[in-house]
Amino acid sequence: MRGSQDIETTMGAHGDAVWRACVMRCSHAEDAQDVFQETFLKYAQHEAPFNDDEHVKAWLLRVAINGCIDRERRASAHESSLDARREAGFDVAVDDESGVVREVLGAMHDLGDPPRTAVYLALYEGYTAPEISKLLNVPTNTVYSWISRGRKTLQEVLA
Repeated sequence: MRGSQDIETTMGAHGDAVWRACVMRCSHAEDAQDVFQETFLKYAQHEAPFNDDEHVKAWLLRVAINGCIDRERRASAHESSLDARREAGFDVAVDDESGVVREVLGAMHDLGDPPRTAVYLALYEGYTAPEISKLLNVPTNTVYSWISRGRKTLQEVLA
């Protein structure tokens, strides 16, 4: 089991990225919070060493994304609109006047998976297609296709 100092340092370094992944991938605020906590609990219990800090970040993101996917599988069909996300406790728009943030988050959420996860990792976390392919255990060309398709869909929706 990892020490509290190691966990705090890791949360400080990667907590924001893990939280963004949880919010982007989970449909409800409560699920995002639970997955975030479960991710760092699994990190605390994970005894195998990591190669470097980037390996830690990739592992945390993979665990968080898998946690969200598992919750979605277990949940019954539910409304996934942006309004439902707001009612669930997400502050989906920083600037309701322009609605730009609301529109972008809605478009990202409506992408569906797998393109949403690949686009999120590429655009928001700065991962390359080969890195995403390792994270998601899929061929690199598949990731390129998902990113291309996702960007095209976002451009059409946001135009």
